[in-house]
Amino acid sequence: MLALVSSYSILFRALVVTIAATAGFADSGHGSALIGETRSVQPAPAATPAIDALKASYRRPEFIPFPKDNHYTREKASLGKKLFFDTRLSLTAAQSCASCHNPGFGWGDGLAVGIGQGMVNLDRHSPTIVNLAWGELFMWDGRAASLEEQALGPIQSPAEMNMPIDLLVKRLGSFAEYTLLFATAFPGRGLSSRTLAEAIATYERTVVSEQAPFDAWIDGDEHAISEEAKRGFVLFNTKGQCSSCHEGWNFTSDGFHDIGLRSADVGRGQFLPGIPKMLHAFKTPGLREISLRGPYMHNGSIATLEEVVDHYDRGGLDRPSRSDLMMPLRLEPEEKAALVAFLKTLASTSPTNMPIFPR
Repeated sequence: MLALVSSYSILFRALVVTIAATAGFADSGHGSALIGETRSVQPAPAATPAIDALKASYRRPEFIPFPKDNHYTREKASLGKKLFFDTRLSLTAAQSCASCHNPGFGWGDGLAVGIGQGMVNLDRHSPTIVNLAWGELFMWDGRAASLEEQALGPIQSPAEMNMPIDLLVKRLGSFAEYTLLFATAFPGRGLSSRTLAEAIATYERTVVSEQAPFDAWIDGDEHAISEEAKRGFVLFNTKGQCSSCHEGWNFTSDGFHDIGLRSADVGRGQFLPGIPKMLHAFKTPGLREISLRGPYMHNGSIATLEEVVDHYDRGGLDRPSRSDLMMPLRLEPEEKAALVAFLKTLASTSPTNMPIFPR
């Protein structure tokens, strides 16, 4: 009696073939037989090791990396957290860093584009700060080379928090408790624009997504995610081609791509005008907590994960700058649903207690 082969099994075999060479489980058997040769072919025993190797590439790291010139201390991170949530870092004392990077929205703000000074809409969607400790360049266009640089950018921007750093240092210095906290966190250095940036950046590096259902599955709990989500994981790494840019445990290569969104914003192209592929290119975001972070894209133009998958399935707007990785995928409706089911397994529960602010 013939057994029916599930679509997951078919996709699973495709996954094994796709990753076998890179995972080190392939041999020269595929396509190497001589014409007229007859031989017995047994089921490939490499299937389980291959999927296990792929899953291992998405395993969570054990440690948070901190730069040598801004190492972690509890005092520094605690101070950074107070600063991150304190609205007095904005000129009008109406906005904090957390206004645009709220833990309840996956460390975004739930809006299509951010809200700046005077409640005016900004040009871009507020990106998440989750897992930035593993980042390279920062901001949608990569203009910040470090988290320390990034931390001060929105504070000083006239369109955002509109707070001159010299004025902010003076304001914070008027609070005896802030002065003491800076002296404790930065012995011999105290409060300055540099230590302000280092404190906020240190706290931001501690904002790490918690264990998600996907992680439990990676660790061996087969019941942690649905069968549909497992099919989605296979599609993510094969036909969907998502892992070409969204790789590793944080699901990003930290690269910049034009994914064919209709927008006048030139993105990374502003800083690399001599590279045609950087026109309309934006940083590839990580996918952790993605189901909490809608709407999506650099301009917040796509409302749901289902619509995001539809966009990639169509291949985006065809233009010279469009990434070579963007092309029509021709996904079936059930395949799209499986991809969305998988993406939803990347959300965790990350409770954050509000700090007590100096007075």
